[in-house]
Amino acid sequence: MQMSTVESPRRQRLPKLTINIPNILTVLRILVTPLFVIFLIRNQHGYALLVFAFAGVSDGLDGLIARWLNQRSDLGAVLDPIADKLLLTAAYITLGILKDIPGWLAVLVISRDVLIVTGIAVLTFANIPFDIRPSLVSKWTTVFQILMIGVSLLDLDFSGAQTLQLALGWMTAGMTVLSGLHYTYLGLNILQTGYGAQTKKDAD
Repeated sequence: MQMSTVESPRRQRLPKLTINIPNILTVLRILVTPLFVIFLIRNQHGYALLVFAFAGVSDGLDGLIARWLNQRSDLGAVLDPIADKLLLTAAYITLGILKDIPGWLAVLVISRDVLIVTGIAVLTFANIPFDIRPSLVSKWTTVFQILMIGVSLLDLDFSGAQTLQLALGWMTAGMTVLSGLHYTYLGLNILQTGYGAQTKKDAD
């Protein structure tokens, strides 16, 4: 996500509570998250991978449909990142507890998300306007986090599989830390700029 105080012009969204195909797909992603966790707990990684793949495909589809048919809505803008984070968070917590991925990596990924949510809460509480858009660092971080989950679910069994998973884990950790630092910088910059603007406005 890229946070800024200036909102770029975009095509007009539909009413806030519009129910359309993209939003239905997003809700389905939220609903399958418990099923995904259940499959993980029961050590049915094949089924869990199918659910994870379905979530990924539906995520791409709802974005395409929303753009092609101009069915973007305020509801979709809120639900889509929630659905993505809910699934990724559930995956890392569950896989970390089951020791399918290193516990420290799960903590790192969740901590980054908590940091972002905390920053958004602070800016909202301070009544400082900001815009959230995916940044390049954030996109690559998400790619590595998804790859890490996929490799863990595949249960790879070949010479060097453990080394591959370890290397991917460290790359995921590096991108997660880099992304967290990036958002910390952006958030502090927005906070400082916003308070400066408010002080100037009060003085006038």
